[in-house]
Amino acid sequence: MMDNSAVDPESAVQVAHNGSTLTLTINRPRAGNAINSEVSTLIARTIDDADADPDVAVVVITGAGDRFFSAGADIAALKNDESVLPDPPYGSYGLAGCIERTISKPIIAAVGGMAFGGGFEIALAADIVIADPGARFAFPEVRVGIFPGAGGVHRLARRVPEVLAAHTLLTGDAIQAVDAHRFGLVSSLSEPGRCLAEAHRVAELIAQGSPLGVRYTKRLLRNLDDDGRSLNETDAWERSNALRDTILATADATEGFSAYLEKRAPRWSGA
Repeated sequence: MMDNSAVDPESAVQVAHNGSTLTLTINRPRAGNAINSEVSTLIARTIDDADADPDVAVVVITGAGDRFFSAGADIAALKNDESVLPDPPYGSYGLAGCIERTISKPIIAAVGGMAFGGGFEIALAADIVIADPGARFAFPEVRVGIFPGAGGVHRLARRVPEVLAAHTLLTGDAIQAVDAHRFGLVSSLSEPGRCLAEAHRVAELIAQGSPLGVRYTKRLLRNLDDDGRSLNETDAWERSNALRDTILATADATEGFSAYLEKRAPRWSGA
């Protein structure tokens, strides 16, 4: 079993065992649980270890506090040209260390509060999403000069009607949890404040199944290759990653980040 006895309680990602469930809590509440390279690296390393640990059946990802699941990529880090992706050798795992590459064991997102940007992308990457009724999901990237570059565009477009995906992606408007559930973006709604407890209950049900049966079911369900990448998304990831690098180098991206951090309206130049 993985030993978490030395984990710093002030760590950017807290790790806890609950029976055969490994729970990861993004622990940056004062920053909206924003995702920086440290968060991405810790999650990537931990889920990689969990995948090889026979005592871990399910991984649950949640956020500290009740306001944010995660506000997404750390805008301050992006403005300073700092990476928000995992350090080597986990760079290919993508934002939050789990979005572009998934493990063979089920991942449950327990969403309380706001899942914006990369937080929404974590939910889209998870196998099961349990949400508090007060949770909200949004892609506000266009308002800061970028686009959802961690799978948000192609994954949302596959999951909901195109007109809803277009409205959500192009306006930045939030989707309420009850609507996210109705559209199939959320597996189930918990009682208020109980999304993590409900995620643990579901994880226990999964753990009662055959480990190999669960693993192979996920692989077929998600159409995963041997490296944990969806065969349905290969081309989409190549285009998304190329466009992400392009837009991050624009003046509008720089202006969008500055405006966000300075809490003012952006002045777009279109360049």
